[in-house]
Amino acid sequence: MSQVLLQAGTKLLNALGRHSDLIMHAYINGAVVERDHSPKVLEQLVQLGVLWRPEAQSELRLKSAVRALLEGSLQDERNRTINANIGASLASLKTLTEHYKEALHYHKYHEAAAHMGDLTEHVYQLAESLSNSVRVMFSRINNEFGYVSSVEAKIRENELAQAQVTDLLGQLECFRFDELSELAGSNRELRHLLVVSLQQRFSKAAQELSVVQARLLDLLGRFREFQGRTRLLKGYLLHMEQQPDFTPGNYVNLTNVPILFNQTENVMGDAVADVNHVEHETAYQEIVGSLTHVHKRQQKHEDNTPSDIDVAAQSTVSLEKDPLHVAIDAYFCDIIDSGQSKTALDYYKEHNLAFDPEVWIYQVIGGYQALSDEDKQFFALETQGKNDEIFSGNFYINDITLGLR
Repeated sequence: MSQVLLQAGTKLLNALGRHSDLIMHAYINGAVVERDHSPKVLEQLVQLGVLWRPEAQSELRLKSAVRALLEGSLQDERNRTINANIGASLASLKTLTEHYKEALHYHKYHEAAAHMGDLTEHVYQLAESLSNSVRVMFSRINNEFGYVSSVEAKIRENELAQAQVTDLLGQLECFRFDELSELAGSNRELRHLLVVSLQQRFSKAAQELSVVQARLLDLLGRFREFQGRTRLLKGYLLHMEQQPDFTPGNYVNLTNVPILFNQTENVMGDAVADVNHVEHETAYQEIVGSLTHVHKRQQKHEDNTPSDIDVAAQSTVSLEKDPLHVAIDAYFCDIIDSGQSKTALDYYKEHNLAFDPEVWIYQVIGGYQALSDEDKQFFALETQGKNDEIFSGNFYINDITLGLR
């Protein structure tokens, strides 16, 4: 089987090399000019899966796989293909992992090696797909969608890119690294592929997509501004075409000036000292000198006689602890005395504390974090809450449970 695949692949690559001009012209022009090439050559490329005819009367075109190969290798800025089918790829990874573990269990090492090769290829393909999707986004943003001419087309492309980013972020939520870690178990190779490699690619893609979103919103704002100015200018030109004898009135002589012509700033600004004028340096020095003299001036009736020093014992100063900190210490002591876990709000209601509930929960967390590492290991702190319904990655804490380990 391997020898057959090797021969077929070699034949395909040789055909791509021999007919590279034909393939590139088809890639650039969208279709093949059949009259310029031999029917035998075209038939051979059709059989190899390089060209195909969508309909009986249509022209020959490149297969999508060949076009995707050229777009990825050439980094063509016109490429708008984003692969967001991450869920299916993860399902394939899980299936191949089960095949690999089963082959190891029954000591079928040749099958296990084959499954590991397929699994490695799938992982790297998924990582490459994420990298390519982010690269396509950045190339379109850096070019400011230069492959379309009108502002309206740029806005449509921007909205398409934002939708694709949203789809990608939704697909990234399919990653469940706790499940992948449990699936990999103690196998070092599986953990490296399913946890380490994918998590690094996931973190990098999530960070880059957040930058892409911000830049897309910034570009959309600029495009909207250009669109508004263009419409205003086109409206003025249309008005001048319909009324060529129109002349603006003298708005300065009007009693009520329209708001459109009343947007100028104040002629005179606020009075401030300009320290850049060298001519005023002497005046500044005199002003500063007089201010210093005022501060150092002594009172006329100042008594310069030394006063006696009272060496009597000073009263001790007692520092009272904050009531909130006292309540937190009592909460921790109650957990130690009872040996039972208890939520912060339950303790808050039992003792009718007068603090704000949100401040109370926040300070309990701060009190736990302020413990030393030696004391912290005796307590277990568990948060309770829910994820935000709109924005992913935001977890709202409603209550916390404190107990002993």
